[in-house]
Amino acid sequence: MNLTNIGTVKDILSRHGFNFSKGLGQNFLINPDVCPRIAENGNAREGFGVLEIGTGIGVLTKELALRADKVAAVEIDTRLMPVLDETLAEFDNIKIYNEDVMKCDLHKLIQDEFSGLKVAVCANLPYYITSPVIMLLLESRLPIESITVMVQKEAAQRLCAAVGTRESGAITVGVNYYGKVKQLFQVSRGSFMPSPNVDSAVIRIDLTNEHRLDEEEEKFFFKVVKAGFSQRRKTIANSLSSNMGASKEKIYSALRETGLSENSRIEQLNMEQLIAFSKALNK
Repeated sequence: MNLTNIGTVKDILSRHGFNFSKGLGQNFLINPDVCPRIAENGNAREGFGVLEIGTGIGVLTKELALRADKVAAVEIDTRLMPVLDETLAEFDNIKIYNEDVMKCDLHKLIQDEFSGLKVAVCANLPYYITSPVIMLLLESRLPIESITVMVQKEAAQRLCAAVGTRESGAITVGVNYYGKVKQLFQVSRGSFMPSPNVDSAVIRIDLTNEHRLDEEEEKFFFKVVKAGFSQRRKTIANSLSSNMGASKEKIYSALRETGLSENSRIEQLNMEQLIAFSKALNK
């Protein structure tokens, strides 16, 4: 069954009475080259279990199952369950969870489904939930090797920006704290049905333990990052004093200790400077 053929897709969806949901940000891939590339780049291979988030009609799910030992997919839309029963009927290494990934016990899912396997995440994420899902996966400290996701092109540029540049944001810092991120390839809007108003890009985050703080320090670090980037054009002293209630003198002292100017803005600090400043402020 060719799940990237428009006629086939329309026929399947019509028979199951399925209509696209704008609220769920549903855009199904119809470019036959994209999903094999995501699977190849996303650690879908022998010895791996792959967690997929959002199945659509199973076009990526199928490519993952052809390569990985097992696929567990979390799909929120109950209407797609009978569709997937049909489109993925030939595979015995796929398990579909009809759940909201934001409420799903992913630790238990991984433990139940992927015992003895390395684990990777692959997803074509709806644009409205990109940042929450990525940060959930990272902050949950799941036993995963990599996260390969398709996101809006603009979001990919922000995620892959260097920390300490104008293009970076709080999400950039978050991703770079937990791992290394790179853009793999771009996907045009015409690759989807229905076609969205923007182009997309596929990125991969390889998880590392390079910037490991203890639990209390880590919590404080992200509090600083969130507060600072909520008013990124202001100086650190102004944004943190108004958003965290920290005294300016204490902030100035931490900046001096870190070798930074009192007029520094949070978007100018690289990862090492952010961590050092956060530690100094937390004393």
